[in-house]
Amino acid sequence: MSGAVSGPVCGVDEAGRGPLAGPVFAAAVILDPAAPIAGLRDSKQLSARRRDVLAAEIRARALAWSIAQADVGEIDTLNILHATMLAMRRAVLGLGVAPVLARVDGNRAPALPCAVETLVGGDALDPAISAASILAKTARDALLVELHARWPQYRFDRHKGYPTAEHLSLLRQHGPTPEHRRSFGPVRRLLEQG
Repeated sequence: MSGAVSGPVCGVDEAGRGPLAGPVFAAAVILDPAAPIAGLRDSKQLSARRRDVLAAEIRARALAWSIAQADVGEIDTLNILHATMLAMRRAVLGLGVAPVLARVDGNRAPALPCAVETLVGGDALDPAISAASILAKTARDALLVELHARWPQYRFDRHKGYPTAEHLSLLRQHGPTPEHRRSFGPVRRLLEQG
């Protein structure tokens, strides 16, 4: 990581690169150094209830936050990596405060109008990236619950679109919804068999 930075620094992370259905989400967060939030860590290490509590605290106490997404059509057109970069860019550009530096989880970062640092494992190392991880994950999970209400036979509320044995079985049984990613192997193969 670089030395001291004068100006706002945002953490950026994504949720939902691996699922077979639904958008990929990204969030950007600028934490308030005067209002630290206890318990920030990688969203995958937290229970759903703890993530929800922290997400509300982040939205209330961060200097700025933004959540964005790239939809299934964009994922299928661009590929998942480029769609993820698009969602991250949208999240950073959506901040109400312009950051001087964006710290991005992983080893790839979108083109941004500010300095950029990538940090592998950043969601466990940088509190702002942890906060972004939590906002992206909770927003995506909430959307998958909405998709469950539209297509209850797929049980999106349980597997959140990830390629679990249950999801793959239901996909074979019912065929893909409009929210399934046609460029992803299991969905594409099912359509080719069609």
